[in-house]
Amino acid sequence: MVAAPSNRLQQADELKQAKKFEETISAYQAILSEQGDSEELSREKEYALSHLGQLYRDLHLSHELAELIRSSRPFMLTIAKAKTAKLTRSLIDYFGAIPNCLPLQIEICKENIEWCIQEKRLFLKQALETRLVALYLDNKMYHESLSLISMLLKELKRLDDKMVLVEVQLLESRVCHALRNLPKARAALTSARTSANSIYCPPLLQAALDMQSGILHAEEKDYKTAYSYFYETFEGFSSQEDPKAILALKYMLLCKIMLNLTEDVHSIVGGKVALKYAGPEIDAMKAVAHAHKNRNLQEFETTLATYTNELNNDPIIRTQLAALYDTLLEQNLVRIIEPFSRVEISHIADMVKLPTQQVEAKLSQMILDKKFHGILDQGAGCLIVFDEPEEDKTYETAVETLKQVDKVVSSLYQKAAKLS
Repeated sequence: MVAAPSNRLQQADELKQAKKFEETISAYQAILSEQGDSEELSREKEYALSHLGQLYRDLHLSHELAELIRSSRPFMLTIAKAKTAKLTRSLIDYFGAIPNCLPLQIEICKENIEWCIQEKRLFLKQALETRLVALYLDNKMYHESLSLISMLLKELKRLDDKMVLVEVQLLESRVCHALRNLPKARAALTSARTSANSIYCPPLLQAALDMQSGILHAEEKDYKTAYSYFYETFEGFSSQEDPKAILALKYMLLCKIMLNLTEDVHSIVGGKVALKYAGPEIDAMKAVAHAHKNRNLQEFETTLATYTNELNNDPIIRTQLAALYDTLLEQNLVRIIEPFSRVEISHIADMVKLPTQQVEAKLSQMILDKKFHGILDQGAGCLIVFDEPEEDKTYETAVETLKQVDKVVSSLYQKAAKLS
């Protein structure tokens, strides 16, 4: 009798390997629907539940996975709370590999939180609420994230659960950064680091903290410090074989590009640890470095068009590359207008291969920012460039003279006061 379930599971696994998925699903469902409360059957059901969830994930069957989670709750009540927590979190995480199912994942997460409240599963509720905050962040539901975070922080500080507290404070920092509230993002990250210092911080969580530190330093244009944090992040993720390591490597290369150290990009990419991450993601960063080194705007635009997914889908890289593009455009425009005292805007646009309207707007901005001296004659469609005006020091000299006279008068007054 004891051997029967093992045989059934073995048969189900063989069907899965043979890619007979419908029969595999039926086999797992038969085990899950069997009545009984023996320890052996519970183990079999745990195995079937986990593997059926994995199969739904691999086949991208999001609604079936959601139904599996809902139908498994009566069974979850019969096993240990620690196993319930592990299984529930794993099943919800399987949605991550299925495209376009974020709203459904949020819905299932909320349903499970309600179930945890009914069954008084406090720690699982907090773990799922932390997961829900991350899902809200991915779905750009920032205000919902912040309201849930403030509620979670009160509970966690009361319970003194430092590990989950660090995760929530890190998520708060990421949400505030997404809302462009950088002072609040820095404050939340400092709180997370303070909490992490009082406990053993797992390598992946430490790497996530370093990643956020690097991102915030990059936002402040402190690329040297950002690079050192991204390097620590890369070491942490690569030592754990985490796929986020390639993202940290991209950020490292981005910092080198922003620091005008494009030669270092090739030496980093050619390193022993970085070689295993070679692919389109790294090729995109190498192409950006090459375009920046050549100060070639056309090559830069071609790279952005060629590697759209690799460069434009990440908001951090997109923001920094927009600033880099702006700098490159300014350098190109200054180089083109340097020999002229009067030049047609259409000629400049032809030289940089950009629309005339865009070039005119950029030149206007550069004049206002005092990058060069000149005016735009829009009637004639020309840019008139002036020579750098010589600084008249008469005013400064006069002010300095008056300061010295003031000192002399004050000194004479003090001496006269002593004599009287």
